[in-house]
This record gives sequence, structure tokens and C-alpha cells, in this order.
Amino acid sequence: MAGGESLDIARNLDRYYREHEKFYARRPLQEAAVLEQTSAALRALAEHWSTAKPDPAPAANAFAGAEDLNDERATELAGIVFTDGGQEPADITRIKNELKMAAEDNQRGGAWLAAAMDASWATAEALLGHPELADVLSERHRIIVNDWHAAALATLTGRSLERAAAILNQIDFSARSLRDDLDGSRISATLLHAACDLIDHAADLAAQSGVLIDDNQRCWRRFRQRVDELPGAAPQP
Repeated sequence: MAGGESLDIARNLDRYYREHEKFYARRPLQEAAVLEQTSAALRALAEHWSTAKPDPAPAANAFAGAEDLNDERATELAGIVFTDGGQEPADITRIKNELKMAAEDNQRGGAWLAAAMDASWATAEALLGHPELADVLSERHRIIVNDWHAAALATLTGRSLERAAAILNQIDFSARSLRDDLDGSRISATLLHAACDLIDHAADLAAQSGVLIDDNQRCWRRFRQRVDELPGAAPQP
């Protein structure tokens, strides 16, 4: 690759992917906050079901709130309400669908970012032929390594959420089944705790990814300043 061409590519990546990263620095942190709230709602149910006694005489109205199954924290955080004669609450179904979609998005995004960093690592080798960039070579390569790490974290976030959704699918959330479980093994509470543990871990992984991308901003700033100082370079907007 010609020297001028490699610098043009470097300038292009600096201009577009730095802004791209600013978005993806915020997105994992936002996702982590949403996941923590979802986990808190499900955890409230798990804690409640660990000690609750099944109602021996549920209300005749099938749409009445189930005193033995509901927890006000879960309702406040995620809108979850169990009714006396109801099947799986709509908000439980929504949560499972959202976890599946988040799992797919993270795994797809992680795979794309990993492939992009494979290409970036190869492209960055051409910068070794520019001694005038020697003092910022480490910054450019650190950006790529951080993004590689973030790609792996996104993939692991997705896998954790995928398994959490699969665990939730093992629970029969109908009122009748849950009451039978409260009167028996209470396996639903145990499974909910397991799903919450994985969701919490996914949130931690997402937050770590955001920190890595934030770290890149200093590296981008130094690299951009150095490239703009090269003879013939037009300052990037």
C-alpha cells in the first residue's frame, strides 16, 4: 500500500469511526441500565416466591391481581402483574422477547466488530512505514485492541442473555402452575434467580464495553492531531 494511500485511509477511519465509536460508547451503558432494571424486577418476584404461601381461595374474578404471586417492585419496575386466573403476563412475554432480541443484536454486532478489527489491524501495519507517526502508533493499535475486546464482550453479553431467556422459558408463568410450585419445590424462584444472575452479568459485560470505547477517545484525539500535522494534510472537520 502506497504511503499516501495508507494515510488517506487513516484519515478516513479517524473521521468516521471515531464518531461511530462515540455512539457505541453510550449504547452499552444504556443497555446495561435497562438490563439491571429488568433483573431487579424479576429478582423481586424470585425473592417473593421464595417465601410466599399459595392463596387457597383466589378471587373469583380472573382479572383480579394475585396477592400471592405479585410483588409491587416488579410491577413498578417492569409492569408485571399476575392475575388470579391468568396465563403468562404480557410483560413477562415482552421481557423474554426483548432478551432474545438483545442477545441477537449483541452477537451480530460482536461478530461484525471483530471482523472490522481484523481488517483494521492489517491496515494499520502500513502505518509502520511512516516514521513521523511513531509516537502515535501505540494509540492507533490500542484503539483496535480495545474494539476487539469490546467485540468479545458484546458476543458474551449476547450469549448470556440468550441463556437467560432460555431459562425463563423453563418456567410456567400461569397462576395455577406457579401456585402449585409455591406449594412444592419452588423451582420457579430458583430458575428466576439463575436468569437474573446471567442478566446481571450481561449488564456488567456491557458496561465494561462502554468503558473500553471511552478509553479510545484519548487515543483518537492524539492520533488525529498527529496525522493533521503531516505535510499536505487537510485538517479533518
